[in-house]
Amino acid sequence: MRRTLLLSALLAAAAAPSLPAQTPPPARAADTLPIVALPPELDRVLRDYERAWQARDAGGLATLFAEDGFVLSGGRPPARGRAAIRERYLRAGGPLQLRALAYAASDSVGWIVGTYGQTAEAVRDGKFVLALRRLPGGRWLIAADMDNPNGRPGGPPPPAPPPAVPPPGAPPPAVPPPPAPPPPPGA
Repeated sequence: MRRTLLLSALLAAAAAPSLPAQTPPPARAADTLPIVALPPELDRVLRDYERAWQARDAGGLATLFAEDGFVLSGGRPPARGRAAIRERYLRAGGPLQLRALAYAASDSVGWIVGTYGQTAEAVRDGKFVLALRRLPGGRWLIAADMDNPNGRPGGPPPPAPPPAVPPPGAPPPAVPPPPAPPPPPGA
């Protein structure tokens, strides 16, 4: 029976149309991915974002987004709309460098995947995805900004302690004796 099943499987595989061999791409660490040059109109989105972030300009950051745009930061609920985005960025800002790893754009939609850091040397501290929408006049706005750091705050969680299981053959745990009855009144 087993030989019949094996032979049937081999014959079925031989009769199936052959597909080209799929070789997975070689694994690459995030810090070895090449940075790509963006077309000027997409690069402007990143440079304007850097300038507003460095200036701690929450209002300027909000104007880079579509009226109904989203900010999707790790560990926080989504912020939607320019007013909520402005509020989200009120206490944000400082050194920032953005680099693109990939992008695509068509007539009215596009995206950029990239990395960020406080300096050009640390530009791989985290990653982001920008979903973009082009206005009828040709200017690109951010429809959604999703980002997160590459490392976890405080490192990985500690391992859980092993369960307390007595070794085989060990006596059961001692049960404390019941409390002594209270002394009789007047004793």
